[in-house]
Amino acid sequence: MKRGILVAWRKHYRILTLWLGVLIATVATSPVNAQPSPTLLVMGDSLSAAYNIEREDGWVALLEERLQGEAEIVNASISGETTSGGAQRFDELLGQHAPDIVLLELGGNDGLRGLPPQQMQANLASMIEASQAADAEVLLLGIDIPPNYGEAYREAFTNVYHDLADEYDVTLVPFLLEGVALNDALMQDDDIHPTAEAQPMILETVWEKLEGMLAEQS
Repeated sequence: MKRGILVAWRKHYRILTLWLGVLIATVATSPVNAQPSPTLLVMGDSLSAAYNIEREDGWVALLEERLQGEAEIVNASISGETTSGGAQRFDELLGQHAPDIVLLELGGNDGLRGLPPQQMQANLASMIEASQAADAEVLLLGIDIPPNYGEAYREAFTNVYHDLADEYDVTLVPFLLEGVALNDALMQDDDIHPTAEAQPMILETVWEKLEGMLAEQS
């Protein structure tokens, strides 16, 4: 009887040892303190919504391709969106996606419609404040308007982005279409929206500032 108990004990001991070895191997090969991939929320207008080109050719899609799953990208951009419309949608999007970084690309349609820069600044400020209250970093993507709107209005418009960047200490891309807007070959016939060929250049302009922000998230 003692022999039977001894045999049974040895059998259970071998099984226990086997499972313990599997457990140790699993723990050893599992990442320690693995950080979840950051979430990026792109809040923009037609410039980020791939207007009149294939969506996969837009700079946001190219950014997603570059990151290769290292970050989740939510593109909430809508063609024709103003800062007022964006501000109305923003809180719900912020709560739904809990982004780590918000890429704020709005204001162009405010400028094209001649809306007051002070109103645009207030709307953008509300989105920046909400982002920071939710512990999300902000990358502010500035835009310019054609000179035919008058130098005074144009200066007041572009100053909005610089003033917000200084006031809230957020990272700024001064002009999203740098190197693109004045090149007819890279602009669509409306002289407002960039072509598919321009999208990699826009991505590089954004990436110059975004890369460091992503590194800090890691």
